[in-house]
Parts: sequence; structure tokens; C-alpha cells
Amino acid sequence: MAVMARQVWLADWTYAHRGLHDADTCENSPAAFRGAIKAGLGIECDVQMSGDGEAMVFHDWTLDRLTTESGALRDRTADELAQIALKSGGNIPRLCEFLALVGGRVPVLIEVKSKRDAEWKPLARSVVQALSRYNGPAAVMSFDPRIVRWFSRTLPTRPRGLVTGRGEKQRLAFAVERAMAIVHARATFIACDIRDLPDPALDRYRRRGMPLLTWTVRSRELMARARHHADAAIAEGAGLA
Repeated sequence: MAVMARQVWLADWTYAHRGLHDADTCENSPAAFRGAIKAGLGIECDVQMSGDGEAMVFHDWTLDRLTTESGALRDRTADELAQIALKSGGNIPRLCEFLALVGGRVPVLIEVKSKRDAEWKPLARSVVQALSRYNGPAAVMSFDPRIVRWFSRTLPTRPRGLVTGRGEKQRLAFAVERAMAIVHARATFIACDIRDLPDPALDRYRRRGMPLLTWTVRSRELMARARHHADAAIAEGAGLA
């Protein structure tokens, strides 16, 4: 089945950014994921690579902020990371464990983290391996167009998204850069920074049938903007109220 036919679910959900987390529940934790499932929300999560090339559900490059350990994630093996407790409870999950927990009950968006000078292919291969055994609705996405393009070849039946954000870049230069990245990446959807909306160019992609997701929606006002200018929101906190 073609990717476009298989990604129609993308626009049908609101996604909990890193699960349903708060001051007492750590982001990207089993408890945050269970909370999102209970609330009937899709889940957005991040994956980083262990030192031995396994996809771990974790946002940061270092352990310091979210655990009682310190140092780079890539300095530890998957077995070592799986034993490290998150500050609010629970351990760092492997991607395969996260998918087993979700069990197809809600859709998932998996953001593959990267840096320009860091190896990413073992992480991407680990994501493919985990998803090859998973039957639920799931999509991959990344800020890195190299990674999205790689998934277009190795995981063509799954939706793949390019994550974008202008930040401090000049508007016109960023628009050109983004258009080139979307083409190079062979993306089937876009996930843009809510601060970049509204955007006529992104509206044109939507009219062509490319779903537009937006992050991170943290207030009711931003949720109203997301509903008007995008197809689905990746939200947290007051954005989910």
C-alpha cells in the first residue's frame, strides 16, 4: 500500500509531546506514555542511540537533566541505559519496549535525533528493526533531511516527516532552505514549529495533500492557531487542556 494511503491517520489525532508529562511525570517515560494512552492521545517521542547502536527513547544527548546519572548517552550500552532510572520513576525505555507498551492503541510519531557530525545510521537501522515487527500506526520524522531520505528507501511503507523550525533565520532564506530540504528528504508530511504559522508555502503543501503537523503547542491560544493552520498538533501542558 502506498505511503500516502497509509498516513491518513496523521490528521485524526492530537499528539502528546514526549507523552503526557508534568512536574511529577518525566517526559518520554513509561508513565507519560500510559497517561497519553489513557487520555486517548497520540504520542510523540524521541529516540537517541546507545553506544552499541540501539534506539533508546530519550530526548537529550546527555543523561544529566532527566536522570540521576551524568554524561553522554552514547557512552553507555543499551543494557546499561535500560537500568538507569528517570528522575520521576521508571527506566529509560528501548524503542521496542515503548512500542510493546503502546501496542497499536494510539498512533506514534518517532523523532530521530541527530547532529551534523554524529553517526546516525545505526540508530536509523535500529528504528527500522523495531518497526518491522510493529503493526500499529507509526511514523518517523527528523530535522535531518538525510535521515528522512534514508527512511524513504529503507522504510517506504511508513509515513516520514521533515521537522522544521525557522528560529532566528531570515524568513526568505529559511523558506528556500526548507523547500530544498523537503524535496531532498522525500518527506510525506511536515512537522513545523507553531511559531512559523501561518505560512502560505506550508498552506500550498497542505493543498497538495501533504499533512502538516505542528509543535510544540503549549497554550489554548496556540492550539487555536494549530487547528486553523495545520492538520494536527503536537502539544503539552496547557495546550492539551
